[in-house]
Amino acid sequence: MQDLGKLLFIVGLVLAVAGAWLWSGRSFGWLGRLPGDIAYQKGDFSFYFPATTCILISVVLTLMALFLRR
Repeated sequence: MQDLGKLLFIVGLVLAVAGAWLWSGRSFGWLGRLPGDIAYQKGDFSFYFPATTCILISVVLTLMALFLRR
């Protein structure tokens, strides 16, 4: 049970630091504008889906989970 507590503390700390960093305006300028992200605009309608960005974030989070599990 202590391992779970440590994991939750580390995840919370990482999220807090990442949130503060993004809130300060120093974000990744290229994140969300990768090749493969879908953007459609016609008239007053615009649609944006960051497909490649979602895949990249999923891979990074999966690798982090695998390393933290060991």
